[in-house]
Amino acid sequence: MKCGTTWLRALMFATINRSQYDLSTHPLLNSGPHSCFPFLDLYISNIDPIAANLEALPSPRLFATHIPYSLFPKSVALCGCKFVYIWRDPKDVLVSKWHFMNKIKSKELRPLSLPEAFELFCDGVSEYGPFWDHVLGYWKASQESPNNILFLKYEDMKREPAVYLKTLAEFMGVPFSLEEEEDGVVEKIVELCSFKNLSNLKVNKTGLERFSDEIVIENQNFFRKGQIGDFKNYLTEEMTERLDSITMKKFYGTGLIFGVSTQK
Repeated sequence: MKCGTTWLRALMFATINRSQYDLSTHPLLNSGPHSCFPFLDLYISNIDPIAANLEALPSPRLFATHIPYSLFPKSVALCGCKFVYIWRDPKDVLVSKWHFMNKIKSKELRPLSLPEAFELFCDGVSEYGPFWDHVLGYWKASQESPNNILFLKYEDMKREPAVYLKTLAEFMGVPFSLEEEEDGVVEKIVELCSFKNLSNLKVNKTGLERFSDEIVIENQNFFRKGQIGDFKNYLTEEMTERLDSITMKKFYGTGLIFGVSTQK
């Protein structure tokens, strides 16, 4: 959660369906990214009516999930299903998650303070398990099956969105043609799905995302800043050093490179 999955949904949907929709009247202009394809987590919980019959959905079928890779049955990997995974600097994940959860929490619950959220995060208490274990699960699987798992980093995609969008299209089996690149299709999709564009759309300012009868979230809560390094505005130097230390220890020897960001 809070690693750029809303952005990734929009990019995947726009890319794989680019021949079906005109960018000037694209569904993303009137529907939130979460409406593009079913949230698999809720289907598994049997509370998502939209995904009641997954087999009836047109192919290729796109599903979103936050489920750790270790919880998927082996049949998922063997059937040829492809995963696109995105992760982010855990310090920014913590801050984004803290803001998000306080916005969508029940009114009966008191707000969670940042120090409380920090301690829980460091202890691995999170909706889908410890952050580092979640990342490493998909990272290791991507090393074993690179053709089935595309492992992306949010910061890299933010810096070079067009480069990684072409990588994404290639991985999904719908590479951009030379003609499309010359026509600026890559850049148009990047712009359509950019944080600035999506966050300023009326549907994402005033609309609601209804995941089920019980789970309804305002679309604006999925868009906060989308910045790299926003943690510097919230975390103390001690918090930053502790999170970096945990990350370096967790990732040591895995081949996954993590750049430490110093407090300024």
